[in-house]
Formats: sequence, structure tokens, C-alpha cells
Amino acid sequence: MKHLLTMEQLSEKEILSILDLADQLKYERKHNIEHRLLKGKSIGLIFQKSSTRTRVSFETGAYQLGAQPLFLSSRDLQIGRGEPVQDTARVLSRYLDCIMIRTYEQKEVEDLANFGSIPVINGLTDYCHPCQVLADLMTIREKYGLLKGLKMCYIGDGNNMANSLIVGGLKVGMKVSVTTPKGYEPDEHVLEFAKDFKDFELTNDCIKAIQDADVVITDTWASMGMEAEKEKRAKDFAGFQVNAELMKYAKNDAMVQHCLPAYRGQEITEEVFEAHADEIFEEAENRLHAQKAVMVQLMKEKED
Repeated sequence: MKHLLTMEQLSEKEILSILDLADQLKYERKHNIEHRLLKGKSIGLIFQKSSTRTRVSFETGAYQLGAQPLFLSSRDLQIGRGEPVQDTARVLSRYLDCIMIRTYEQKEVEDLANFGSIPVINGLTDYCHPCQVLADLMTIREKYGLLKGLKMCYIGDGNNMANSLIVGGLKVGMKVSVTTPKGYEPDEHVLEFAKDFKDFELTNDCIKAIQDADVVITDTWASMGMEAEKEKRAKDFAGFQVNAELMKYAKNDAMVQHCLPAYRGQEITEEVFEAHADEIFEEAENRLHAQKAVMVQLMKEKED
């Protein structure tokens, strides 16, 4: 594993290896066991999109591993003023040991990896969100002890979260059901990947999708950059809310996940959110541990 650009690039073995290491690092953190595995390393954190969880978890995680995190906003870099991505990649590769970037276009992440000589981590693009999905899979496995055979249901926009959940879930042997309004389906490349899996279902029927689900996942109806579409999306997504009535069709002990921020009363009700708050915030914490595992694997492999 040279980079973490998409879930598609990871094998089942690589995903489970990241999760195993994340479990170990989480245990050591909880028991005050130092693991300064990246002492002397530096990671640049490029943010074209603002964030709470991504920034804090990567900066804190790098520090706990003994590395130096450098926050780099687009306002601070020449890339924000028109410098070609390939030039930024070549320069930063001579200063840093790793780059994390949170941006809009997937191509920008791919170009950083192609033109640079150090590992690149996708902290989020409009196409996918691999770091979040690794944390999701970690959280699900913590509850159930396994992933294979569980049913994951995603309800809402066929966005970057849906794309990565489909790929990640299917790769680890989960049954994946996705329900979106017509016209809001996941990316066609992801659907092409999923069509060979008998345990994948895409439907506009929420009740059909959530039937007997072990895990129910949702996300905001209007992602960052889609603020102008909020009113239209609120109408289009009516009926795609995770609420108590819909949850009756999932398994009795089904867990709920949300990548946050959550808009209570829209994609999820206050009642359901608070009933599953412990699971949702465990998921948020696991961003820290999963991303630490990714940083260790990428920078250690480069070192070896």
C-alpha cells in the first residue's frame, strides 16, 4: 500500500490489517502505552475543505505517533493561487514524509500521488471518503466482533460516503443495501464495481433496504459545496429520514452510524440520534485510531 486514495485500491487483507493495527493503537492509547512509531516524521495536512474531525484527528494522531503535523490551508499555499498540483507535489515531497489532503476533486489527490514521491492520504473528496469508512468498519467490528455476513444499510444521498461504504462493505464480505431518491444514486464507477456482488442492493424503497439490517448509516442531504441545493434536496429527500418508524424494520439491536455533522430533524431524528449517540461518537473517535494506523502503515512501508 503506497497511498490511501480510494477504498477500491485496498484489498480485503489490507483493510483488515489497518483495522487490526487501529485496534492495537486504540488499546495502547486507552492504557497510556506510548507508541511513538513515527518519531522524526512530518506530515503535511492540506485543507481545501474545512473540517472539525479530520483536522483534529490527524493533528492529534500524528502528535501521538511522534510525528510533526503541519496544517496547510489553501490560503497558505501557492496551490490556492494557481500553482500546478504537480509542482506542489514535487516540492512537498522534498520536505515531508506524507501528505493528507481534504479537497473537492479526486483528480487533485491522484495528481499529488502521481507526481510526488511520498505517501498521500485522501482525507475526503467529492468522490470518496476512505478514512471515514475505515473508522465505520472499525466501529461495526467492535460491536459485532466481525464484519462478514452483516447487513449494512445506507439511507440518503449517493455521495462520497455512499461510494466508499459500498466498496468497503462489499470487500470485507458485508451485505450492502443502499436507498436513495431517484437521481441521487452513487457514482457509476462504484455501481459498476458492485454489480458483480450478489449481496449488493440499490433501491428507492427505504423499507425494503433497511429490512433486517445490522447497521444503519446516513449522512447529510446536502454536502459541503451544495448549500444552494438545500431547499430542493429537503423536498427530494422527504421520506428518506432515519426515524423510529423506519428503524422498526431493522434488527432489534441494529446500530446507527453518522459521519457528522448531523442535522437533526432532516436526515435523522433527534430521537434516533440520541438513542445511538454512544455508537456515533465512538465512530467519531475511531477516526483518530484508524487514521493513525493508516499513517503508520504508509510511512513505515516507505521507510522499509
